[in-house]
Formats: sequence, structure tokens, C-alpha cells
Amino acid sequence: MKKILTKISIGMVLVGCGTKTPVNDLAINTPIVATVDLIQTKEDKVPVEINPGRFSKDTINYYLPKVVQGTYAVSNFGNFIDNFKAIDYEGNELSFSKKSTNVWQIANAQKLDKIQYEVNDTYDIENTEVSTPFSPSGTNIEPENYVLNLHGFVGYFDVLKNNQYALEVSAPAKMKSTSALQKIDAELSKDGLITTDKYFASRYFEITDNPMMYGDLDVEEFMVGDIKIVLSVYSPNKVHTAKKIKETVYKMMKGQKTYLGDINSTPRYDIYLYLSSGDMDAPSGYGALEHHTSTVVVLPEQMPDEALASSMIDVVSHEFFHIVTPLSVHSEDVHYFDYNTPTFSKHLWMYEGVTEYFATLFQVNQGLVEEQEFYDKIMSKIQSSKGFDDTMSFTVMSENILEQPYASNYVNVYEKGALIGMCIDILMRKESKGNRGILSLMKELSMKYGKNKPFDDDKIIAEITEMTYPSVGEFLKTHVEGKTPIDYETFFKTVDLIMQSEKIETNYVQNSGALIFAGNQEKGTLFFTDLVSENSFWAENGAKPNDDILEINGTALTLQNANTVLSGTFQWQEGDDVEIKLNRKGEEVLIKTKVTKSFTNGKRLMVNKEGSKEQASLREAWLRG
Repeated sequence: MKKILTKISIGMVLVGCGTKTPVNDLAINTPIVATVDLIQTKEDKVPVEINPGRFSKDTINYYLPKVVQGTYAVSNFGNFIDNFKAIDYEGNELSFSKKSTNVWQIANAQKLDKIQYEVNDTYDIENTEVSTPFSPSGTNIEPENYVLNLHGFVGYFDVLKNNQYALEVSAPAKMKSTSALQKIDAELSKDGLITTDKYFASRYFEITDNPMMYGDLDVEEFMVGDIKIVLSVYSPNKVHTAKKIKETVYKMMKGQKTYLGDINSTPRYDIYLYLSSGDMDAPSGYGALEHHTSTVVVLPEQMPDEALASSMIDVVSHEFFHIVTPLSVHSEDVHYFDYNTPTFSKHLWMYEGVTEYFATLFQVNQGLVEEQEFYDKIMSKIQSSKGFDDTMSFTVMSENILEQPYASNYVNVYEKGALIGMCIDILMRKESKGNRGILSLMKELSMKYGKNKPFDDDKIIAEITEMTYPSVGEFLKTHVEGKTPIDYETFFKTVDLIMQSEKIETNYVQNSGALIFAGNQEKGTLFFTDLVSENSFWAENGAKPNDDILEINGTALTLQNANTVLSGTFQWQEGDDVEIKLNRKGEEVLIKTKVTKSFTNGKRLMVNKEGSKEQASLREAWLRG
């Protein structure tokens, strides 16, 4: 997963732990038939029917996921289910009880023929006080577009975790659709108006791992080496096209494949891009969520072409690099994932941090960005990481990521987590005289384990130490398991880099990566922190610490819509007129001005021209080895 201000053979075990299925259950060898009827959608609700076959047990439980893989947050998809019914073989309703948010218990299960319910979408209530999933893991139900993250529509039975699924999706015949899930058939109604697509999944994990998109889509298919890329774009106001975005994606993924080398890849990779209109009922959780062979991306529709291209490179490259970890290298917590009582691995530094590091490093490695831009990104991550608890053990945080204070430090996996990957990379380059780095380590781990063999969470650091060098093990014990902050300058000296203080350009919400806003939960407002005084645009226009930001260009700013409204500042151009309304100790303050560049005091990472040839050679191996 990446947030922004983040065919498996039949018979294999399900990615999820639980009670072994009893051999005398009649339904065990019967595929669960799940139907999703987009034709009958009413009031943003989609009818779903689940036919599991006949049970021999007295009582069974049906689940919608509480947590889905890759999100590290509670989603509670049971909250979006209405009109749940259990139907017997004579068409009568059976009694059931709602055991918790995501669990329905059905008695007299031997009589159960099917269950029926309606699914509400999550996108149009994100900017309310209702808790909703992160947008790329959420659902959209509109006549023009359906984002079918199937974990929001189809659940599982406690006694049938290993069963196959036969999924049927009915939609208007004229409606476009894309899915990486194996389609086995498509039936056209007699009047030619309705198409029923039929898909196959060998287990529930494949249901959750293969999102779909239906609707007014713009689709481009192209090859990157031996991988077929399917890019599906929904732009409600037709601001962006798949053809325009295709060139960015092609160049990026070509570079990724070259960078990864002989790491096995998928024959097909789907990218689902939902461009949010920015309206109050539009999603605002910008970023992406990875799957084995696809990713769902949500970004603002009003982004200029250049900004959208940059975001696609940062976000989609991150998700594609997940084919290395955790998809190929992961612990038992990931492999045997339980959607309702999950346990979490200690190694988010590797799953998200190393993945983010690869997504940053490959760009300079493949010549997509200049060296200085890469160094600036590294410095931005250092600055951003300082906004979190720098003494928090990363392994303890990972294992307890749903709890506070760890949950509020999650975003640091993309900042300090990536820097951890960088430090290991530099250490390995130093110890091997430039011949080995963290990519070679991940390749070795991938060969040792792979997607079907998990590692022992408590032993992997010792294994990595044995596979690499004592210095790597000491680093992991001190700075990843331990609480000691990292002295980055020590690592930079190894590759002949220095940090120099100077005036640097920044944006209108951060000072070199550090947010200049904070939220007031009681008032539901945002206010400037002391850092606003170090941001030239705001300081020169009279903004002060503790000013509440009431409106930006006529739009009221709240905690609910902050991501959407503040994202709009990244589209500001020099000379644009802007109007900001503030509340300063009960007095309204109005700022009417034109946009100018903003600067702050910070440090810049750059090459030390007085360094040695050995250090320069090591830097070259680090960046381009």
C-alpha cells in the first residue's frame, strides 16, 4: 500500500488461519456461487447472493473482512451490508444473529440454501464522520463507475475457507469491464442488453486479491517485455486519458523490469486508476493498494499532466515492487492471514519500507530522474520521518500496528522505513566493495522462500545477518528492533555525500517534508503550527502559529475534507489569485494574494567534491549497480 498526504493451483491452502474444515461437511467440495448484480443497483446499493451448497453442520458463521491485506488498518466491511437474509430451500427466511460488525451466525444451517444482502459503497461517505476504508481498498457504486474491491462484496464461511468460488457479475452489455481474475465465460441475455461475466477463484484469497472495475472506462493494453499491462482509467470529467498516461506507465515499468532483472514477474499486470473529482462525495484517500497482479490507485482528477505523471511513477512503482516483498518474501502472519482476527508481522520495515526504497532508487538507477532529485527525495524523507516518534522500535510498531501509539506512526514506514532500506543497501555495498546491495539480498530471500513458503517472523533478522554481514545485523538490532535513531550522515559519508544548510524551495503545506498544519479533533479544524513562520509564502502574507484555517478559495476546510482541499494547493501556479480565511483568537483574518514560490530553511544532500575515488566508486555502485 502507498498513501499520499500511503493463478494459484486448486487445492492449495487458503491465506488465512482457522479451524480445519470437517471432512463430513457436504458443502466442502462444492464451489461457492457468488452473484453480484449491477443491473439491480438502487440507491448506491448492489444486491449480492451467496450460494454455498448444502451444509451438514447445525450452525455456521459468515464473515466480511475486518482487515484486508496490505492496509494495516481496520476497514470493517460488515458496516456496509444492509438487508441481510438467510433463505432456506423452500424460500423462507431463516433466523440469524449478528455476532459482531462483520459476522453473521446462522442456525439450522442444514436448511440454508443461500444468503442475500445489499452492499453500500464507501466512496461517497468518506468525507463524513463515518469511518471508511482507505480509498484504494474501498468500493464505488455509480451508474458510470463501479470499483469492485471484492472483499467489500463477497465474504467467506468459517467452515469453507478452502472452497473454490464461482463468481458471476451481471452488468449492462455496453459497459466496459476489466479484471485480472480468471474469466471462464460470458453470457449475453436474449435481448442483448445484459452480460453476465463468469469468473473462477480457487480460494477466497483470490477473491480478495483480484479487484475489478466496471463502467465508463478508458482502457489501454500494451506489453512491457513479456508482461501484458492493462491500464483502466476512470476520469469522471474526462480530464485525463489512458492513452496519455500510458507513456508514463510504459517508461516506468520498463525501468522497473530492467532494475529487477531475473526476479520472476507476472504475465499480466492490471492498473485501475480512479481519478477523484474532488467533490464532497468523492474519495479523498489518495494512494494505492497492491495485489499480486494488480493495483488500485486513487488520485485527484484535477492534477496537471506533469503532477499526475509524477504521482503515477511514485505510487504505481511502489505497488509493482511489492511483487518482491511481501508477495514473494513474507512471514507466516502474511501467508496465513486471518481477515477478522489478524496478527501482524514485525517487519513492515521490509514490506513497505524496502518497497518504497526500491520505488525511489530505481528512478535514478534507470535515469528517470537526476541524481540531485533523488538526493532531495531522500532528504524529504528524513525531514518527514522527524515528524514521527524517532525512538519507536519499528518491529514493535509493526506487530502492534492497529493499536495506539503505533497506528498513528504507520505512515513512517514510507519515510524512515525507506531510509532503513537505504542504510542496509549502503552497508552491504561497503562490506562487499560495491558488489552486493539490498536488491541482491531480497533476490536471495525470494529464492529461499518464495510466495508459497513463509519465513519465521522471529528468526528472519538472524537469517539476514547470516546471509549478509555482522554490521547489517547490528544495524537491524540497534535501529529497527531497538530505539536508537539513525545518524544518516554516517551513512552518507560512506558514499561521499554531505548535508549542507541552505534556503530551499518547498510547497504550501510542508517545510521540506514537515507538515505546517495540525488538526484540532474537538473543533474539527486545522491550524498552523509554529513551522508556518519558516514558510516564506505564509509568513510574508501574515499567517501566524495557531491560526485556524477556515476556508481556502471559498471552500470550508475541515478534518474530513482536508486531504482533498490541501491537495489542491499542489496545483497552485505562480500568479494565481488565492483567498484564505483564518480565525485568529476569534477574529476573522482574510488573506487575498497571488501565489509566489515558497522557501524554507533546510538541509540539502549533495556530493562532496573533496571525497575519495573509493567513496565515489561506492556511490556509483549504490546508485547504478
